[in-house]
Amino acid sequence: MQKRTLGNTDITTLPLAFGGNVFGWTINEKTSFELLDSFVAAGFTFIDTADVYSRWASGVGGESETIIGNWMKLRKNRNKVTIATKVGMDMGQGKIDISKKYILKAVDDSLKRLQTDHIDLYQSHKDDETTPVEETLDAYAQLIKEGKVRWIGASNFSPARLKDSLAASKKYNLPRYETLQPIYNLYNREEFEKELQEICVENNIGVINYYALAAGFLTGKYRSENDISKSVRGAGAHRYMNERGFKILKAMDEVAAEKKTSLAAISVAWLIAQPGVTAPIASATNHEQLQIILKATELSLDSTTLAFLNLASVWK
Repeated sequence: MQKRTLGNTDITTLPLAFGGNVFGWTINEKTSFELLDSFVAAGFTFIDTADVYSRWASGVGGESETIIGNWMKLRKNRNKVTIATKVGMDMGQGKIDISKKYILKAVDDSLKRLQTDHIDLYQSHKDDETTPVEETLDAYAQLIKEGKVRWIGASNFSPARLKDSLAASKKYNLPRYETLQPIYNLYNREEFEKELQEICVENNIGVINYYALAAGFLTGKYRSENDISKSVRGAGAHRYMNERGFKILKAMDEVAAEKKTSLAAISVAWLIAQPGVTAPIASATNHEQLQIILKATELSLDSTTLAFLNLASVWK
């Protein structure tokens, strides 16, 4: 496996990021520590989280960052891992907010929970169209100057606002979004591929997409209404249970049988092969799931297989 560089940063990573959305939600601190230990022991270093994880379950937020911070303190490995977190979702302020005033406050809260003096990749979690893009970037410029943040990225941005942000960075000599975190998988292709992919490739923006396994649907775990109750996250897979979704699973079943591998591995391997993608984000709640996604980085899909999967999941 070759390491890849995130955009124009000095951050290199193997092509997989551990999604910290499950920490403090579907798995407790002890299990989170065990999975993080296994992830790092396998040679991986990139961990993605957000201040809002997992506010939807606790009503508070910050649980994921806190667990990661406790783990890094206990293992004394802060300089051996790359920590990406996000800012802007509702943490009690009642709205999406990436204004300068809010970011400057929120970053200190994240640093405290993570028990570190710097964040490797700080991302605008969702666009706040009431805030001028240059104001947000100016906040990041201050944080970079202060040493609290090394690089910045965007998540859930429209093509227009991403372009506006890139233009503002150039015009005002402000930091540039070096990564984009969009929803992207074999089912959710249109939103990224329609316009964002070209922008990222042309501007060398590293893509660290989320929902790599479509809320677990692309593992093949959910094939009927009865399967939804198998997991706390099952409800999220329900939206994929339609004619197109099952057509994709059928094609993946064929590839899995031929390659003697899992659907989850195929899902991640397909993403790794896509133009612009640096490191898909995938989460795991047990060691078996983790080993499956780690092995996906060793699975190379040939052009015929990729074309077959592309046709089965076509959106145009």
